[in-house]
Amino acid sequence: MTTERPTAHIIGTGSMVPERILSNRDLESIVDTSDEWIRRRTGIVERRISSTARNESTSAMAIESSLRAMDMAGVGASDLDMIVVGTVTQDRMFPSAACSIQDALSAKNAAAFDISAGCCGFLYALSTVDNAIRCGTAKTALVVGVERLSSVINWTDRGTCVLLADGGGAVVVTSKNNGGGILSTHIQSDGSLWELLYSAKGNDSLPEILSDMDQKPFHLRMEGNRLFKRAIEFLTSISKKAMKNNSLSSDDISIVIPHQANIRIIQGMSKYLKIPMEKIFVNLDRYGNTSSGTIPIALDEANRQGLIKKGDLVLMTAFGAGLTWASSIVQWSI
Repeated sequence: MTTERPTAHIIGTGSMVPERILSNRDLESIVDTSDEWIRRRTGIVERRISSTARNESTSAMAIESSLRAMDMAGVGASDLDMIVVGTVTQDRMFPSAACSIQDALSAKNAAAFDISAGCCGFLYALSTVDNAIRCGTAKTALVVGVERLSSVINWTDRGTCVLLADGGGAVVVTSKNNGGGILSTHIQSDGSLWELLYSAKGNDSLPEILSDMDQKPFHLRMEGNRLFKRAIEFLTSISKKAMKNNSLSSDDISIVIPHQANIRIIQGMSKYLKIPMEKIFVNLDRYGNTSSGTIPIALDEANRQGLIKKGDLVLMTAFGAGLTWASSIVQWSI
């Protein structure tokens, strides 16, 4: 007698971004830049920046995103047996953001831990949960991608401060035996390329208009031009790997949810994958780059806008510090 192996299905999505909007015009008063320059180089018009006055911490955004995903899924805290969070800007070095979420939700049956994979954090976390469900060690899990990148921004560096922002999203994943769901996940890394995107000690003072914000004792550094080329290369290769693994072509993909780093990177990926931009969901213009938060935020928006139908094939793909890159193909279950 054979038993069909369980597969992991996304059954709920949720997201949360801070209330405060920081526009390109606002940035003109902080650093030597312009609205036209930012739009042309990145595709970003505005981004969300957290505030201590509103309690928009990393954990707070993650908790709200999780509650919205759980509400959609019809899942209670006691149903969760795993919570995995992708983040590099947790509120404390330890305990993990995942343990803070577990405590807030009273999810006492769940094992909880963080994953550090830069902007790939959400997909690395999704891969971890997918494998746990396939192995039978988890049945229902919460996967979160959340960042407060404003806390690690050097606000005098126009090459990075115009890109980065805050926000997070979550999905509820559960085990089913009827096929579909997460078809495969793929993760890769190359530590020899770490100098393209990394954290360095120290941070400058905050601009006056952002004084109600926490700062980490380090800041982000990026080799933009070199990273740009690698990003397109890695997004393309890992996406092709996912499609090949599932015997799919670009035509089979219903919608692409890419990491929202730069519109020119997304356009380059679109070209090399031969997937038209009409099939690629972009909200970069409104939220900027929220690192591991970009994919779950975009996935939640696309889902709630009715852009993903049951049975659709969804390609998610990201790259980030490490360097890391990742992809996943999901046959939509909602």
